[in-house]
Amino acid sequence: MNTENLNDKRREFIKTSALLAGGMLLNQFAFAGGHSSADDTIRIALIGCGDRGTGAAFQALSTTANVKLVAMADAFQDRLDGSYKALSEKFKNKVDVPKDRQFTGFDAYQKAIALADVVLLTTPPGFRPMHFEEAVKQGKHIFMEKPVAVDAPGIRRVLAAAEIAKQKKLNVVVGLQRRYQTNYREALKRIEDGAIGEVFAGQVYWNSGGVWVKKRQASQTEMEYQMRNWYYFNWLCGDHIVEQHVHNIDIANWVKGSYPVSVQGTGSRAWRTGKDYGEIYDNHSVELTYADGSVIHSQCRHFEGTANRVDESFQGTKGKVFLSGGNQGVLWDHAGKELYRHPSKGNANPYQTEHDELFAAISKGQYKFWDAERAAKSCFTAIIGRYATYSGQTIKWDEALKADNSLMPDQLSWTAQPKLLPDENGLYPVPMPGKTKVI
Repeated sequence: MNTENLNDKRREFIKTSALLAGGMLLNQFAFAGGHSSADDTIRIALIGCGDRGTGAAFQALSTTANVKLVAMADAFQDRLDGSYKALSEKFKNKVDVPKDRQFTGFDAYQKAIALADVVLLTTPPGFRPMHFEEAVKQGKHIFMEKPVAVDAPGIRRVLAAAEIAKQKKLNVVVGLQRRYQTNYREALKRIEDGAIGEVFAGQVYWNSGGVWVKKRQASQTEMEYQMRNWYYFNWLCGDHIVEQHVHNIDIANWVKGSYPVSVQGTGSRAWRTGKDYGEIYDNHSVELTYADGSVIHSQCRHFEGTANRVDESFQGTKGKVFLSGGNQGVLWDHAGKELYRHPSKGNANPYQTEHDELFAAISKGQYKFWDAERAAKSCFTAIIGRYATYSGQTIKWDEALKADNSLMPDQLSWTAQPKLLPDENGLYPVPMPGKTKVI
């Protein structure tokens, strides 16, 4: 498969099609946020109205469930306005969000969550732990985009809230859509049944030319600039090993059926070195070591003009497997005999499948989805990868999870300062292996 423009295609798809759903029902009296609409309409709140959030709402409203978007929230008015326009034009009878249910600012999420049965959490990931925590507190069903946090303190918050969500029987789906993609599901069934034996090695990749950049505007405060250009600041994004490559890392954990006990690797800024690129690296290469001694190699980069690759391969004691987001899935034995090849045609769109399945469960009063814990652990695997490349050290899972180095600003307001600030030339401090401390 040609994966050269896979990431751009994904983001373009998100802009123009649809993703997510939110739900309700279960047992109306089992938790405070139960479905209570008199007409059985499932009320949705969109938290984060950028391209990703608008795409999520598109797919939520494209399911067969009786749904209506009733509230929207974003830090920026222009993002909310653009999203509302696109959604209301496409879904005239499913969008009911008057001005008094359109909220902006850092506390907007609380107001919107209170009005819904299900919430779509699609802001930059640095905000995900507090938004997820609030949605669980209010007893809502949840779809949240990956990654679910950007640092160890955020992961601990998500794991704690995930336990409460289980107690309240709240369905939680996370946008690691390969978990809902047919070729991955069919291949994993066979791997779990022992088709390729014990997996002892693997390679996972997200190598591409990179993503968008938002130029600084003269009128912006530092807080607004970083939030507009959020991909390049770790308190908002977590670096692309976390924000993007988590998809492939999650597959490694799925295939292994566990999480690494330690991670080591290297990374740098080789291509994207200017002030528009904040603090993040443009390449990471790490080794994920599991308790059984097996090692999965993980590689991601944002280099223009180089070979792109987005896929996963694994080797077992009886054979091997190749997987990719383009519906490829092939298993062989060590003699080269093909054990399984997934058909390339007739596959459902996994972005829609996530939400179709979520709504189906909710409509039937079923509690089926508990993605939050496993998603948090895969996100934390990627975070440890960043810790390893930034520090140049081997990072152990248990030690990293105890870290208290929160990246979040001490105060969230337009006049508050983020923790990372540029120098007189507009350049941001960049992590230096051997010098930077991460835990």
